[in-house]
Amino acid sequence: MDIILVPGFWLDASSWAEVTPALEAAGHRPHPLTLPGLESVDSSRAGIGLQDHIDAVVQAVDAIGGKVVLVGHSGGGAIIHGAVDARPDKVERAIYVDSGPLGEGGVINDELPAEGDDIPLPPWESFDDADLLDLDDGLRRAFRARAVPEPRGVAYGRQHLHDERRYAVPATVIACEFPAALLREWIAAASPFVAELARVHDVDYVDLPTGHWPQFTKPAELARAILAAVDRSGMD
Repeated sequence: MDIILVPGFWLDASSWAEVTPALEAAGHRPHPLTLPGLESVDSSRAGIGLQDHIDAVVQAVDAIGGKVVLVGHSGGGAIIHGAVDARPDKVERAIYVDSGPLGEGGVINDELPAEGDDIPLPPWESFDDADLLDLDDGLRRAFRARAVPEPRGVAYGRQHLHDERRYAVPATVIACEFPAALLREWIAAASPFVAELARVHDVDYVDLPTGHWPQFTKPAELARAILAAVDRSGMD
């Protein structure tokens, strides 16, 4: 199976480097993406919006031709949901890593401080303790060294969806900061935070307790969770 891996904010394709070997060993074909504006610190991020990142994922789906699995970490969850909406007939499963689908009119995070067209990785003090669980000093240094500013237009841009067939695409949520039981409670309470997720017909939940960046803190466990989600759909 072709597995397209979409990183969260401030990260490029290399952020999946400790996850992809296990996917390959299981016989799959991982395709980690570097999205527009994330090529390097020196890249221009002017004019790059959320739809540009969605379009980049859709282009990757179309280039493969057959069915794919989409994996989106953090803000990448909103991006793969836009791609599911654009190509619902080509996505076997959407896997949300400490993330979820973003509904019509939503934004990923318009509270992140921007510097012109850029949103630099904030200081660690800006994150909650739950975000940083297991992200030790060495991992923090490595993350900050590799971090690329996120395009402001991606974080602040509004999601626009068009095809309700997206709700028929099976999904898996790999819950890290918040346990799956809490997500189910929010759905039962009709929380707006999970309104779009609640409309997906077939959702599996997997608990992977760690901080917000399991590809760094628990890469082997994350790879196993992704493989299990792929296997649940009986895909090769």
